[in-house]
Amino acid sequence: MVSAAVPDAYSESETTTRARVVSAIQRQGALIALIALILFGVVRYGENYYSVYNIFDAFLNNNSYYALIALGMTFVIMTGGIDLSVGSVAVLAAVMAARLSAYGLAPALLGAVLIGLTAGLINGGLIARFALQPFVVTLAMLLGARGGALVLSENAPVMVDFAKGFPQLGMLHLGPVPLPLAITAVLYVIGVILLNQTRFGRHVLAIGGNEEAARLAGIPVGRTLIAVYAMSGALAGLAGAFLAALSFSGSPTGAVGWELSAIAAVVVGGTLLTGGVGSVGSTLIGVLLLGLIFVTLNFERGMGTFQLSSFWENVIRGVFLLIVVVFQSRLARRLET
Repeated sequence: MVSAAVPDAYSESETTTRARVVSAIQRQGALIALIALILFGVVRYGENYYSVYNIFDAFLNNNSYYALIALGMTFVIMTGGIDLSVGSVAVLAAVMAARLSAYGLAPALLGAVLIGLTAGLINGGLIARFALQPFVVTLAMLLGARGGALVLSENAPVMVDFAKGFPQLGMLHLGPVPLPLAITAVLYVIGVILLNQTRFGRHVLAIGGNEEAARLAGIPVGRTLIAVYAMSGALAGLAGAFLAALSFSGSPTGAVGWELSAIAAVVVGGTLLTGGVGSVGSTLIGVLLLGLIFVTLNFERGMGTFQLSSFWENVIRGVFLLIVVVFQSRLARRLET
């Protein structure tokens, strides 16, 4: 009897160890890849790669709007949903910010965030009240917001008013840190606290794990979904304000594919598309990894290694996302077996 039990215990221990290894790869794979890419860049490109300007302005600040949209998308995907409208909402907010820049920084920034918040509330309200599929609702908002941006801008870029101080939003620095980057960092800290230290975060994960069970447990599913999509919309609106401030205009044709970049960053960070599992910190790592890949490609282009145009970035982003989703699916199956 003892000899029969030992192999069973060994097999159970081996299965547990394998599950832990697979889970660790799923959670930390993006971080490992990010560290490896940083080391590669430092060795290959030297001081230009890790200069203060390249780190804070060319890399981190230029990825701040992707990071904001990815932060909202993390909470949405953790509920088992999706928000395809964030790129178009950001564009509408950018146009609105440019229009309101003649009245000063505060009205322009507030207007951009409010228009994003309104779009998010509409998305969340329709999904929660009528049990509609998030894909359909947010796709409709994608089309509506993009059309609204075209109408509001009269199908032409709207230049910001330099006299009233709005461009300072993109140009101010706190020491070496650009203001948009500092704001984004603070919001990520708040996101970590919301997810890990509050009832709201537990509700988000519970809804993504099993919405019906969450409802039976007394969790306010409808209110939580509305809050999550409102958060996603407001962050997209803030990203649009940053875009207008950094580019000095609100263009109705900008931010194409931002929603896919956000989804890619979230998934690369290890958040499951099926919901119920996720991490704000891992999403930030996903954003940094994707951004660093394109910085590395730009350095390689500068060294004459290849001459791919910037249009290839979307192709690379799509292929990379597909590879990660397939890899994530295989890891999930291994955890189940």
